[in-house]
Amino acid sequence: MSTHDELIQKSKEYLWLPFTQMKDYEQDPLVIESGEGVMLKDTEGNAYYDGFSSVWLNVHGHRKKELDDAIRTQLEKISHSTLLGMTNRPATELAERLINITPEGLTRVFYSDSGATSVEIALKMAYQYWKNKNIEGKDKFITMKNGYHGDTIGAVSVGAVDTFHRIYEKLMFESFHVPFPYVYRHPSGDPDICKEECLKELKKTLENHHHEIAALTIEAMMQGAAGMILMPDGFLTEVRKLCTEYNVLLIVDEVATGFGRTGEMFACDHEGVVPDIMTVGKGLTGGYLPIAATISTEEIYEAFYDDYIHMKTLFHGHSYTGNQLGCAVALANLDLFERENIVAQVQQKSSFIEAELTSLHELDYVGDIRQLGFMVGIELVQEKETKKPFPWEERVGYAVSLEMRRLGMLTRPLGDNIVFMPPLSSSEEEIREMIRIIKEAIQNVTTKRETTVGSTK
Repeated sequence: MSTHDELIQKSKEYLWLPFTQMKDYEQDPLVIESGEGVMLKDTEGNAYYDGFSSVWLNVHGHRKKELDDAIRTQLEKISHSTLLGMTNRPATELAERLINITPEGLTRVFYSDSGATSVEIALKMAYQYWKNKNIEGKDKFITMKNGYHGDTIGAVSVGAVDTFHRIYEKLMFESFHVPFPYVYRHPSGDPDICKEECLKELKKTLENHHHEIAALTIEAMMQGAAGMILMPDGFLTEVRKLCTEYNVLLIVDEVATGFGRTGEMFACDHEGVVPDIMTVGKGLTGGYLPIAATISTEEIYEAFYDDYIHMKTLFHGHSYTGNQLGCAVALANLDLFERENIVAQVQQKSSFIEAELTSLHELDYVGDIRQLGFMVGIELVQEKETKKPFPWEERVGYAVSLEMRRLGMLTRPLGDNIVFMPPLSSSEEEIREMIRIIKEAIQNVTTKRETTVGSTK
């Protein structure tokens, strides 16, 4: 077995980490060895709070007995067989469970292995749906500015985060971009004005181009990768109405927001919105294994159901689609949601999180704090009154995350937005300690910056 130093050396020599400038990693390497509950431990024995649910997906904490046991039990039967042209017990039973908990009107489950692939499937479904109905020309998509739906080329094409997507512009297909109501940065600061202006732009785009638009893609209630940007009340409802009015499919991305994360089982439940297609992943297996799903209405499914010679088949699939181990642990995950009343717990603890976060408002460099359930973004700014951001080159958010790591908590910032998304199982005591670490880290980094900037004047 490799020692800590050997693992560090091998990781520097052989690995290429996702969304990571490897020069950063080489300066600040970290190798995780184990986890228990909301804690992670590295190969040197240091313990850290998992302050971002291992990238937004852990639900019940690490080494949850019921989930571990579900995988072991399934492993004694079979670990994987294909879903191409056949099915298996866990995939079939999980599909029924998903239809029972997702918004009424969604009836069909198509499995994949990540959030990005679930979105890719949704795009192909929407595109081919109109083709199968012999309606030509509806082959483009609308997306929200700063939207993020994954990293495959189709998902990137309906994304609009310049930092992540601009470099791939020539690989992407054309989409219509409409503004997302970012109230904090709106000149008026009024959610109703901001919402109405964005809806007006969306309506104008639909009026002019509905005949060429297959679908609109949107993250449910909260834009994640954009920095945790919360929708004003009623915005998603109005988007649903406009899509219906102009005969455009609505694809709602619940990959990050689904499975209790926002205080409802799915974020669109906050407003009773039923999409035509919904994508889920991350929390589906409790954060254990890579299973995702694209869930559609019966109307969309029926547009593909025909004799083979009419070539209406959805020609899409993945090698590990409907993997038995993943579906088995997903079923155990849903059992825990019912038995432990997870959604109600999240609602209760969300109020506690909100109260604890108030102490951060007093910090000079905390601009906005956006929260929905267990999704929190803490925006760091250079000037609180004017909302002036820090120069991006300073990477203040990254420096704060490294300081949080030194203090015993892990997260990944989004620019200068600190992400706080702990496992849903986190206790009030654990939540309080994590927020204390966030506060101390912000104070330490900004105080040091004040000293450094002051000494160079």
